[in-house]
Amino acid sequence: MNKLLKLLVLMSIILLAACGTDSKDKLTVATDAAFAPFEYMDKGEMVGFDVDLLAAVMEEAGFDYELKNTGWEPMLASVQGGDADLAIAAITINDDRKESYDFSSPYFESTHMVVFPEGENITSAEDIKGLKIGVQTGTTGADAAEKIVGKNDESISKYESNSLAFMSLGSGDVDVVVTDNVVASEYVKNNPEAEVDMINDQEAFESEFYGLMFPKDSEVRAEIDAALQTVIEDGTYAEIYEEWFGTEPNLDALKSASK
Repeated sequence: MNKLLKLLVLMSIILLAACGTDSKDKLTVATDAAFAPFEYMDKGEMVGFDVDLLAAVMEEAGFDYELKNTGWEPMLASVQGGDADLAIAAITINDDRKESYDFSSPYFESTHMVVFPEGENITSAEDIKGLKIGVQTGTTGADAAEKIVGKNDESISKYESNSLAFMSLGSGDVDVVVTDNVVASEYVKNNPEAEVDMINDQEAFESEFYGLMFPKDSEVRAEIDAALQTVIEDGTYAEIYEEWFGTEPNLDALKSASK
């Protein structure tokens, strides 16, 4: 093999390696942009706490990525099937999901609330028994409601998004909606004309934690999780949190949940 041919072969190998690296570094991230203030559409653009946090984590990890608004159930399927490299959408880490997915360390503490029309005599989670309940399908809000009234109880109506559940509350198709506390608070604050109230029942609804979701045995989970920890520790996370929620995050709770 002459020198020119050797040089051409070497250049081909380098180009192929570079192309392989670019392909690997461009990650697909799935989400459900109907969960304000975590991810939602604003004038055709995806915005929210999760969107900003993801950007900071990916910059720290050095990955290019594309964020796709797939909807909740397709998001879960795309991650499990490996069509998406990861997902972010206020996804609660729990034992059932750990059977099908891997997760990052926790990045947000949450619980659930009951949203209902003003004037209704609802003071605890037990008061939703006998009422028509709206939840988003496949979420821990649905699980929380089922713990109160029973699994697959006929009083529960399941919707593709919380937005549809809140619309049904407004039209009277359901009496209450059970969803994450921050989402409930955001809806009540931003929709005064809906004339709704909400309650939290700490005895019925335990704290839970959100995490980035990955396919089982993901090759990028460890690297992205390390970047997430850096973003939390260097103060970037707190800045994003305060911008969206107006308070300081409870970092001790995140650390305890990571153990």
